[in-house]
Amino acid sequence: MIRAFLAIDLPESLKPGLALYQQELKRSGADVRWVAPGNIHLTLKFFGNVPLADVETLAQAAGEVAAAQAPFQLKVTGAGAFPNLNAPRVVWLGLEGDLVPLARFYRQLEKAFETLGHPPEGRPFHPHLTLGRVKSPQGRHGLTKALKELPPPNWPAFQVREIILYRSTLSPQGSTYTPLKVIPLGG
Repeated sequence: MIRAFLAIDLPESLKPGLALYQQELKRSGADVRWVAPGNIHLTLKFFGNVPLADVETLAQAAGEVAAAQAPFQLKVTGAGAFPNLNAPRVVWLGLEGDLVPLARFYRQLEKAFETLGHPPEGRPFHPHLTLGRVKSPQGRHGLTKALKELPPPNWPAFQVREIILYRSTLSPQGSTYTPLKVIPLGG
């Protein structure tokens, strides 16, 4: 069994900016487990533990949906938190751009995976980039203040031309993501 997920990776050019954004938020002193900037991505589907033999089937299903999806553009926007800024549990950066095609693509992927026994996500799709997960209430006030005051990044939009099926390996040092299959968009 392996832990697997499907995601949109970010251009390397955005990763230094993500690290700087996290540095600003770290000044709050909040107790947050920060995601390594190189691991920040837009999750399309988290499969959890799947047999290694299922990887090819999942990649094939994703490939069929992706073949009909034209490339689209996204742009990183301001910071936020789930469930909300005053009670942050997950700290994120939002996305804007071609959100309608992205949402349609997401729903088509969910349908394809449901036929393979992977039920759809129980909550609405809210495209975001997870920066960190709050571990305790320590420093929460400062984090809320920092999130409200941090200006949105002024980074260029990026083109999404592929999705990636990843293996996630957990360790005390954090997660390691290994690409299993790069799936090009068609359209």
